[in-house]
Amino acid sequence: MPTRFIDQGLLSELLCAAEQSPRQRKNFNFHTTDDASCHRLLNALQPNTYVQPHCHLSADKAETMVVLTGRMGVLIFNAEGAVIAQKVIAAGGDCLGIDIAPGVFHSLVALAPTVFFEAKAGPYIPVASHERAPWAPAEGEAGAVEYLAWMRSRFEV
Repeated sequence: MPTRFIDQGLLSELLCAAEQSPRQRKNFNFHTTDDASCHRLLNALQPNTYVQPHCHLSADKAETMVVLTGRMGVLIFNAEGAVIAQKVIAAGGDCLGIDIAPGVFHSLVALAPTVFFEAKAGPYIPVASHERAPWAPAEGEAGAVEYLAWMRSRFEV
């Protein structure tokens, strides 16, 4: 892939694509293959997207996220589903990003249309069923809309 600038045009393009997507999200990969050793991507989220709480159990699957535009809430859960930490991460805000260790259950809530930069080790491995929170509905399942509303309510003032 040629050199690419991360500019407002690219961010706007991704947010528009996310808005048109049934899942209300869209990523833009800088790595060229799923088996690349380092994954670098932009991830655009619209406020109605639901990210089921999950973790990455592989020891090399820490992930770092930095918000470039917008605002999102991050929830960290214990293994039983209780929220043990939460934080608003916003472009230009007090907190700009997060580094999540392997094995930590987490989820994201777009509080506004948001694009963040994400980096993690490759190769791409889809989240396995045992890495998905058993106490939260899966995307598209009954209760997912209500669970997203509950997660969002954690950030309402």
